[in-house]
Amino acid sequence: MDEWRAKLSPEQYAVMRENGTEPAFSGKLLKEDRDGVFRCAGCGAALFSSDAKFDSGTGWPSFDKPLVNAVINERDDSYGMSRIEIRCAQCRSHLGHVFDDGPTVTGKRYCLNSVCLDFIPKTDA
Repeated sequence: MDEWRAKLSPEQYAVMRENGTEPAFSGKLLKEDRDGVFRCAGCGAALFSSDAKFDSGTGWPSFDKPLVNAVINERDDSYGMSRIEIRCAQCRSHLGHVFDDGPTVTGKRYCLNSVCLDFIPKTDA
């Protein structure tokens, strides 16, 4: 735990290691629309391509599909609801949830917390 506390900001730790959520419309990557890759802020693993990002209007960055083997799904029955939590497949950090109401052909909406992500523009990727 001390390793994660040293690496992450208090907000990142609360979301990524304690399954928290950042406030809607507060995330630094909500409006990010450049080409590039979204990586795990905890371990640097590539998670989502900018090609998969869309504006869901929910207040969190949303994607219709992760990169291959980038995330794992876990059942989340907290707060009196049944949802599917998504975690980084490499370091198991909490990223957000996935819903079956996406507008694209996948039908998925991966709703993520910006604090869980680092964005690497294509010119730097």
